[in-house]
Amino acid sequence: MKIAVDCRMSGKSGIGTFLDGILPYLLKSENDFLLLTEKNLPAFTEKNVEQIVCSIKTFSLKEIFFFPPEIKDKINGCDIYFSPYCNLPSGIKIPVFTTIHDVVFLDVPGLAGKIGTLIRKAFYARAVKKSKAVFTVSEFSKERIKAHLKCEKPLYVVYNGVPSYIENEAAEKEEKRSKDKTILFIGNIKKHKGLSTLLKAFSIFREKSAQNQDSQENSRPGLLPELLIVGSQENFRTKDETLSSLLAENSAGIKFTGWLPDSELKKLIQAARLLVQPSLYEGFGIPPLQALYSGTKAVISDIPVFKEIYEGLPVTFFKTGDSEDLAEKIWEVWNDESPLGKVERKYSYKKTAQMILEKLV
Repeated sequence: MKIAVDCRMSGKSGIGTFLDGILPYLLKSENDFLLLTEKNLPAFTEKNVEQIVCSIKTFSLKEIFFFPPEIKDKINGCDIYFSPYCNLPSGIKIPVFTTIHDVVFLDVPGLAGKIGTLIRKAFYARAVKKSKAVFTVSEFSKERIKAHLKCEKPLYVVYNGVPSYIENEAAEKEEKRSKDKTILFIGNIKKHKGLSTLLKAFSIFREKSAQNQDSQENSRPGLLPELLIVGSQENFRTKDETLSSLLAENSAGIKFTGWLPDSELKKLIQAARLLVQPSLYEGFGIPPLQALYSGTKAVISDIPVFKEIYEGLPVTFFKTGDSEDLAEKIWEVWNDESPLGKVERKYSYKKTAQMILEKLV
């Protein structure tokens, strides 16, 4: 069987992380593959892999209405077309499988505006209509897709994994690593990520830490906790005025790392005292899993999808949107010297790829 895979998002965050996570395991199967790429991917030179470069951007008018005939012919010469997201080129006649990770733009008002929301819903609906089956990454997302899109096609939950630079930790000897005085946040700065809750909570927590340090007799001043936000401060300030105002009022101890290569991000995750994921909404939520797999504790909001994904794993939940409760939970975890312990590796992109292949073939 020959499977065409849309790889145009390879190397990018978000959907690209999902694609790059599963792709090596897909290609190890006994199937043949046609990879649709923005540029040749030198890592994939197996005999069963053919690459075709496509300059047409995802979610563009050209993709929907003017997709190159020669590329369509190559795709239609395959047995199956798989997309890691909900975008589809026009003119595909073979069975199609798409992936809808979440419907956050339909569940959270105001993220994309009325027109943007309608456009996104149209893309979701088009994917469902043209697909033989749809993949998603949690039972939560599955139910939300059904609710918004009235999806009657087979809808399979395949879950997410963690990037290879973290997943490879499974093969390393588990040992207690020294931790620095940092709290880590990884993610974009959209409103549903809950950064405003974290900024308020960190201010409360840091002030309490300073008071505790001052009250200890004969103690030498030490470093106060820091919050590291993996991202750009310039980007942060231009996206959300409310967050910008909070940052201006509570900037003490907050640092932005800017973009980081995988090797540097891995070191930060391993060294952090804890990671906080204050999301108001997620389709899955990978950063806490990255932390746990790296031996770092995680404090996360008690949204339904986190309750699903992190059930049985050693995370600490706080009340979603409640800065005071988050500050209290951070304080408890920060001062808990007990080791994280062994973490069951419930999720991996190898498992995800196997689940996808089972449905494709």
